[in-house]
Amino acid sequence: MAVWRRDVGFAALFAASTLLLCACAGNQRPSEGPQPTPVPAPMPEIPATIRPEEVVGRWGYGSFHNDADRARTEAAARSQCGQPVVINRAPNGGILMYLADSAQLQELYLKGAAGGRNFIGPAGPAGGPQDREVVSFDGRVMVLRWINPEVQTRYGTGVYVRCAAEGTARRPSH
Repeated sequence: MAVWRRDVGFAALFAASTLLLCACAGNQRPSEGPQPTPVPAPMPEIPATIRPEEVVGRWGYGSFHNDADRARTEAAARSQCGQPVVINRAPNGGILMYLADSAQLQELYLKGAAGGRNFIGPAGPAGGPQDREVVSFDGRVMVLRWINPEVQTRYGTGVYVRCAAEGTARRPSH
């Protein structure tokens, strides 16, 4: 009977050792093999050099397809101040404007890009397909070009000319 107890004890000890070894084997670190390439962090947004409050206001609007027509289009846009395009601040820090083919005002954002370039468009990276690039802006005249070539072909390059504040008489130009 003593032999049987010794065999049972040995079997129990063997089973416990096997379980312990299996548990340890499951907790081993993976071998040093090829590691996945880390995904680079997204580039931080570049702030626009134009602030939203600089474009808020009343604007006469016109558009052109041929660069030679820009001066004429600016004059025509100035004459549109009787029915101005109004750009207001939006609730989340953007401005309210229309996107191509949309009858709904939407919150758009001024976005910066490399080389001091500025864009106006929905949230997302600068230069997206619904964005307009700010070709020029001096506080009085803003020229915007659509990024999407098909939209640019249909709508042309937009010229916004700031209208005088309501009740302000126009100064004669000499």
